[in-house]
Amino acid sequence: MDDIDAEFSHLLGEMDHLSQSLVPAADTPDVVPASQRQSTFSIGFTDLNESLNELEDHDLDALVADLGSKSTKDTSSGTDNQTATSAVTQESEQAAALSPPSHTVGSCGALQMREPQTKAEKIKLALEKLKEAKVRKLIVKVLMSDGSSKILMVDERQMVREVLDKLFEKTHCDCSVGWSLCETNPELQIERGFEDHEYLVEPLSAWTRHSENKIYFVSRPHKYVMFTDPQLFYMWKKKKACLSGINEQAKQLLLKEHFGGSALIVPDLEGTLYLKEDGKKIWKPRYFVLRASGIYYVPKGKTKSCSDLACFVRFEKVNIYTTNDYKQKYRAPTNFCFVLKHPCIQQESHYIKFLCCDDEHTLLLWANSIRIAKYGTVLYKNYQAAVKRASSSQTLHDAAHEDGSTNHIDDYPHEDPPDFIPPPPPSGQTQV
Repeated sequence: MDDIDAEFSHLLGEMDHLSQSLVPAADTPDVVPASQRQSTFSIGFTDLNESLNELEDHDLDALVADLGSKSTKDTSSGTDNQTATSAVTQESEQAAALSPPSHTVGSCGALQMREPQTKAEKIKLALEKLKEAKVRKLIVKVLMSDGSSKILMVDERQMVREVLDKLFEKTHCDCSVGWSLCETNPELQIERGFEDHEYLVEPLSAWTRHSENKIYFVSRPHKYVMFTDPQLFYMWKKKKACLSGINEQAKQLLLKEHFGGSALIVPDLEGTLYLKEDGKKIWKPRYFVLRASGIYYVPKGKTKSCSDLACFVRFEKVNIYTTNDYKQKYRAPTNFCFVLKHPCIQQESHYIKFLCCDDEHTLLLWANSIRIAKYGTVLYKNYQAAVKRASSSQTLHDAAHEDGSTNHIDDYPHEDPPDFIPPPPPSGQTQV
């Protein structure tokens, strides 16, 4: 009985330590409390003024109009400053100097009495309104492979799929299902593709104030590989020669069996992975088993039976990230590694789980099977929506092409749409 009490007390201590680790200490500011954050509203810029200048005129007009309408509603219902101070970012002290001091209300009223004409006036009004807004809005710089970027205005109600739709319009690229928004963390050398159903502002809000994280618009061919090739995940024990011969009808039956029922069936994946020891560049092999709730391992001297399995990590509070060059950074056995961590942990921590696979195919299996276990049927709905969107886009493209051929549109001068080369993921990173 004493042993049980001691283990329980130790467990409580670990939980307390974990909760404390997610609040910044003086020397490790991983997460900034909302009460201490400066009101900041841009991602990928040195300050907010720069981000507003980069906005296209029609986007800036839309921002000012939207904020103006919300300000009118807020005046009648009372003020609430809590949400405005919780937005993320990378605005420097220069942006703070842009906000008017004690005469903010007066200057705002003066600008409202007449319609702002110049871009400078619009930016000034937008700065004031952003600080009053109840809905968090971010001005986000999304990077392309050629070094160019697209500037988007995103609020907390917008899902990633809506942001992707904006980028499709701005880049004139195809709407294939593989397009993704991807975040990179240079300090940890990791990346993650945002899921289409996520609200983009939420994960960006976990970034630290002076973070060097970036957002990329990339094509990831394996984004929905679990639905285009389900046999790889649900028949993984069979030989590759057998899997390659699976026809489309068999694939649809697999999808119906595992995703069409009342309960999701997670791939019964298991095998040896290398686990990095805390604080050391030492990796040791362990036998891991995937379950719907998390990843489990077989303790030394135990069997693979369910009663002997020990929990390694649960999926509720962690995301999966792929890595870049961990063979050099941490002396990993291979460069096919993945990381499991809480999104608020932005720097090295012993609460980050590092795992290494023998080859790229094994990494593909584990990374995407974990996504299935974590997101379940929502992931399948994302895929179906992406397929529908791609199909609609192709239909419109074909109709426009046919109409153009009929009317001999080539007889008239026109400007070709800008070319857009699908950008690869950030260099050195493995797609999953």
